[in-house]
Amino acid sequence: MHAGQGIIICSDLHLSGHFLFASNRGHDSIAVFRIDGSGCLHLVHRQSCDGKTLRNFAIDPTGHHLLVGNQDSDYISVFEINEDGSLRLCSRYEAESPVCIRFLE
Repeated sequence: MHAGQGIIICSDLHLSGHFLFASNRGHDSIAVFRIDGSGCLHLVHRQSCDGKTLRNFAIDPTGHHLLVGNQDSDYISVFEINEDGSLRLCSRYEAESPVCIRFLE
């Protein structure tokens, strides 16, 4: 698939509850799919990652927040994960060229 800026490819996938989150490079967005009882995916929401060059994202251990590393914007965007799987931007933190996000125990 092509966007005005180039080819759109998935770069990262994460499961949380009944939702699959997929990052889209080229489009710099997160797609959210609900997984039904038979395992089929249904698009719930597509959210801009709030920056340029989406590299990696992670869901916090509580499953309430999704953090996105925006390499060429030099910050990490933090989204609240709503009950329906949709995302809401709630904060942003400066970080030089973030490319990998991991939570440590």
